[in-house]
Amino acid sequence: MPENAKHAPSDMDTFLRGLWEENPVFVMVLGTCPTMAVSNTVMNCFAMGLAATFVLVMSSALVAMFRNVIPNQVRIATFIVIIATFVTIVDYAIQAISLELYASLGAFIQLIVVNCIILGRAEAYASKNTVWKSTLDALGMGLGFTIALLSLGTIREVLGSGTFLGFPLFGPHFEPWALMILPPGGFFVLGGWLLIFSWWRARAARKTARRAQQEQGVVAG
Repeated sequence: MPENAKHAPSDMDTFLRGLWEENPVFVMVLGTCPTMAVSNTVMNCFAMGLAATFVLVMSSALVAMFRNVIPNQVRIATFIVIIATFVTIVDYAIQAISLELYASLGAFIQLIVVNCIILGRAEAYASKNTVWKSTLDALGMGLGFTIALLSLGTIREVLGSGTFLGFPLFGPHFEPWALMILPPGGFFVLGGWLLIFSWWRARAARKTARRAQQEQGVVAG
């Protein structure tokens, strides 16, 4: 078996990478603008996550499909046109489903066009891989982004409004932490999650290093 084939990531590795190893928010710290802006409620997070995932998957698949025919000189402009097409579809779909949700998300639906996660995956991955691999990568990244949004949105809505998806969780004597639904609350919660992820990854790296040292000791013995 060739050495490069032996170390090639499987389809499952490609999909799972965006959920944990390269989570766009908690690891690569990308897309923080919409993350901070819309994560004050769970519904906003869910809608934004689904919208970004749809645009990410569809645009990555289309970029991968035409990667060999798009001239290198205009590839970025072409990627933006492809992304903008699917953003327009999402924009009209959300307006048709719920005007209240559309107003709540504001301009951040249209700003998906310039989301660095989506354009970055188109340039770094979809333009160099097959449609299948690019779709799996985009789906993993989109779900990773959605999970990150929901992780922030759940904490901010529960503590900041005392509700989950609009349903009250506590009694009438609960005093909401108004700070949590304001921009500073988003920074605090995101900072906490980044700290947890950094600690967890460092802990896993130490375990891997110790395991490798033990295996080397066994082989040497």
